[in-house]
Amino acid sequence: MRAVAASRTQMPSLEFAGRNISTRQIEEKIWLAIAERRLCPGVQLKEGQLSGIFNVSRARIRQVLSALQRDGLVRIIPNRGAFVARPSTQEAQDVFGVRRMVEQRVVERVVEHASGADLERLRRHVGIEREAIDHAATTEIIRQSGGFHLLLAEITQSAFLTGAMRDLVTRSSLITAIYRKTDCRNCGPDEHESLVEAITRRDREKAMALMIHHLEHLEAELDLAVTPPASDDLRRALA
Repeated sequence: MRAVAASRTQMPSLEFAGRNISTRQIEEKIWLAIAERRLCPGVQLKEGQLSGIFNVSRARIRQVLSALQRDGLVRIIPNRGAFVARPSTQEAQDVFGVRRMVEQRVVERVVEHASGADLERLRRHVGIEREAIDHAATTEIIRQSGGFHLLLAEITQSAFLTGAMRDLVTRSSLITAIYRKTDCRNCGPDEHESLVEAITRRDREKAMALMIHHLEHLEAELDLAVTPPASDDLRRALA
């Protein structure tokens, strides 16, 4: 469900005038602005402004907003518009609580069934995470961190666990992007590497303990008591 506004002629954006930009690139731009806290929870994403900023039709913007809503990044309210999602403290706690339960089962399955090729994929992924940190690529760091957990779920060959993790990782990625303390050192690759080592040794108990510690560490890095101030300046946020 979404509010549909009548189209109107927009002045071309200085940044995007004369350029072809894909729907995916627009999604990436908005995701990056959220991840870097330039677009804060509760900010309205106005179709008309976004259409002008990216020099595309409102129909394209509605596609983008619908895709972001499916990813849990945007909330579309009928007759009001689209807003950057604002996960509550309770929702954040619930998401990580459910992740602890689901990922224990994922780790159990991976320890039992991971092949040599699967383990090599996990090691390569940890390397990609380190590269993202080296390049200070904010969205890539968050996505690759979540991607590691999705890869673990994929290795279980369980459609149910993979689907559950896809939803949980998307929601926790948004929560992390919005609420993670800015002065935290990213220890994700180190903790993921230790987990892969335990899985390689088929040490089920150690792997499960490492996963629980990792998720508790991620949750401890959140500052849920502070709500970042909102800004309605979409052009500046998406520059």
